[in-house]
Amino acid sequence: MPGPSPGLHRALLGLWTALGLGLLSLSAVTQEPFWADLQPRVALVERGGSLWLNCSTNCPRPERGGLETSLRRNGTQRGLRWLARQLVDIREPETQPVCFFRCARRTLQARGLIRTFQRPDRVELVPLPAWQPVGENFTLSCRVPGAGPRGSLTLTLLRGPQELIRRSFAGEPPRARGAVLTATVLARREDHGANFSCRAELDLRPHGLGLFENTSAPRELRTFISEAGVYLALGDQRLSPNVTLEGDALMVTTTATASAEQEGARQLVCNVTLGGESRETRENLTVYSFPEPHLTLSEPNAPEGTIVTVTCAAETQALVTLDGIPAAAPGQPAQLQLNATENDDRRGFFCDATLEVDGETLSKNRSVELRVLYAPRLDDSDCPRSWTWPEGPEQTLRCDARGNPQPSVHCTRPDGGAVLALGLLGPVTRALAGTYRCTATNDQGQAVKDVTLTVEYAPALDSVGCPERITWLEGTEASLSCVAHGVPSPNVSCVRFGGAEVIEGLMRVAREHAGTYRCEATNARGSAAKNVAVTVEYGPRFEEVSCPSNWTWVEGSGRLFSCEVAGKPQPSVECVGSGGTSEGMLLPLAPPDPGSRAPRIPSDLAPGTYICNATNRHGSMVKMVTVSAESPPQMDESTCPSHQSWLEGAEAAALACSARGLPSPQVSCSREGAPRPQRLRVSREDAGTYRCLATNAHGTDARIITVGVEYRPVVAELAASPPGGVRPGGNFTLTCRAEAWPPAQISWRAPPGALNIGLSSNNSTLSVAGAMGSHGGEYECAATNAHGRHTRRITVRVAGPWLWVAVGGAAGGAALLAAGAGLAFYVQSTACKKGEYNVQEAESSGEAVCLNGAGAGAGRDAGAEGGSEAAGTSEVPAGGEVFAIQLTSA
Repeated sequence: MPGPSPGLHRALLGLWTALGLGLLSLSAVTQEPFWADLQPRVALVERGGSLWLNCSTNCPRPERGGLETSLRRNGTQRGLRWLARQLVDIREPETQPVCFFRCARRTLQARGLIRTFQRPDRVELVPLPAWQPVGENFTLSCRVPGAGPRGSLTLTLLRGPQELIRRSFAGEPPRARGAVLTATVLARREDHGANFSCRAELDLRPHGLGLFENTSAPRELRTFISEAGVYLALGDQRLSPNVTLEGDALMVTTTATASAEQEGARQLVCNVTLGGESRETRENLTVYSFPEPHLTLSEPNAPEGTIVTVTCAAETQALVTLDGIPAAAPGQPAQLQLNATENDDRRGFFCDATLEVDGETLSKNRSVELRVLYAPRLDDSDCPRSWTWPEGPEQTLRCDARGNPQPSVHCTRPDGGAVLALGLLGPVTRALAGTYRCTATNDQGQAVKDVTLTVEYAPALDSVGCPERITWLEGTEASLSCVAHGVPSPNVSCVRFGGAEVIEGLMRVAREHAGTYRCEATNARGSAAKNVAVTVEYGPRFEEVSCPSNWTWVEGSGRLFSCEVAGKPQPSVECVGSGGTSEGMLLPLAPPDPGSRAPRIPSDLAPGTYICNATNRHGSMVKMVTVSAESPPQMDESTCPSHQSWLEGAEAAALACSARGLPSPQVSCSREGAPRPQRLRVSREDAGTYRCLATNAHGTDARIITVGVEYRPVVAELAASPPGGVRPGGNFTLTCRAEAWPPAQISWRAPPGALNIGLSSNNSTLSVAGAMGSHGGEYECAATNAHGRHTRRITVRVAGPWLWVAVGGAAGGAALLAAGAGLAFYVQSTACKKGEYNVQEAESSGEAVCLNGAGAGAGRDAGAEGGSEAAGTSEVPAGGEVFAIQLTSA
């Protein structure tokens, strides 16, 4: 956004003065004549730009006031006797805003003038003839559309760097825009290959702006001299040739317009006759149709969060590619969808179409830009959270927001106090200090941010110019100096506590110079004082009491090696292993200051000899320390996992838990609550919470373990609904429920030819709407997890009302046992089909699982159902059920 003009700055200064005069008596105010003022009175703004106008009056209590204009307004700020308004997107060549106030039954008016200018962004030189005969005139024509005002324009036609003609349009009306300059030029032989161009200059320097220049793209002129006769034809269509002479060579060009009826292979004939001789050549030409692809957006201006579809298509059998992703086949469109976000605003999409013609690949493309509408954002870079200003000078407050469309921003105090005039220049007073709430608004929403304004007006002694602590080295030369910040520059003097002598210049540092000094800064606005502590430093020294030569460390005890060293500044101490397993290791040291942050205590520390080196900027000292190390028990996820799994039926084993420590800890585990019974095989009842305890001479460590027991799947329920028979055209549902851990995956096998079968999201329910004869037959439900597979079957019959869906139970089970007496297993793998698979080995193998109906899972299933199925189902009973063998990877 362009800043306010200098006239507006002066107007606001006058406004503040008028507000100050309002404190005078009403009798003094009413004696002066009343007026209205508009600033700036005359303004020149770039087309599409913005401008702040300030309308004010000296009337003590105006009844009402306003600013009349046809231009778009973005924001208004007002006081008792003034108002400021921002005009945006100013495009009219000339407009006259009117400021008015109603005062003492009179209307006070002030009229302004706003004119726009447009830079010569487009300078166009009309194309030259393709070939120009030497000795004939041709026309140079230059167009500068929209630039203005025309009275400030100057156009120049150029041959290379040489000026051919220059014209100024001074005196044209202020509203006139754009210009055209035309000249006739004689073509010369030496003009062949010369570049012609046009330069435009918009001189706004008399109006306080700059000189704006632009030059058109150069156009090359080609001349020729020739008397040869040329005949060109495409098929039976004669073409008009353009002939040029390049030295001794004749160049003939032409432009042919192919129609849709001419698509396909055509012959191009070129015949040249010169001096009675004739030469002819023929070439094959293929005419094809390849228009540009179509690139469309479902929402060119999409609100944030809108799903936008981008489509790229071609009219021919071309292959289109959208942002690098090709369509499925030539002639088909390419599409992509996106959820529009702020980052997609002004995002460009590129559509490319390729067509192969006579072995040559042709390409055309188009691009489009997406505009995303989103709510305002107030970033710290555009709207800082705090300003610090000195009292008195004028300042400009800026708080800009991002958003589409561009948001308007207003800043006010939450307590209903002052309003900040954004973008306006005004004096800074202490009354402006405080916290303001800035609100950015557009038609997509709003954003709120708190901004703090701080006003400085007195001297200050900060830690940079005058540190609280200064360190000197005994025997060196030093001086005590403090630099204060303030306007005007403060005078600073320092005096030691208990004395009256001002410390100035260099002095030889001694220990008695250590102490506290009082430094005071003074200027016309006030004064500030500060105490400065001076310390005298010296080199490091070890003592056995504060840094012992022998130390025993216990891991996890929280103890650090204490090695205190005398010296100023406090020396830094580092102890490094000097041999054996401690070579190169660092010994953790306790900080000399109890309030300091202690270093990280290592999980292991190698015993041995360490060399401690104490160093400060004034020297160093070395000491040998012998360290022995032990550790309490410690268990973690790597030595004792918190979650462990057992497989039902596997051989019972202890928990996988161990501990680290020195001496080596003893580990024991027990079940929480009820103790775990002694079993040879894992049972589901073994699942629960266990507590493992590791112990040695230095303490204990406990860990809680959760044990889960996994087991093979069993189809616990397979039922039909309705339970009765299904008539043709009726609906029925089959429900399959399985018990397994981890949970089983459900799959179905339907009778051949059964169509229009629906499954639920987890495959536990199979449904048929409009049953037909092909839906009748046997359905199989299979439950599978990592430990095996279990199936059950049910028969559904579709017939008239005198038939019923087969009913399970004792009678159905007996019939199915008789029918399946010859089947023991349904073998799915190659090994089982050949009879080479050992079922007993497969049950304990990690590579294959062969399920049978005699297992524990089948028995539990039969018991749960009470030996009978619901009406409408038929199942092979437990012990005679036909299951499958499934090979799985180890």
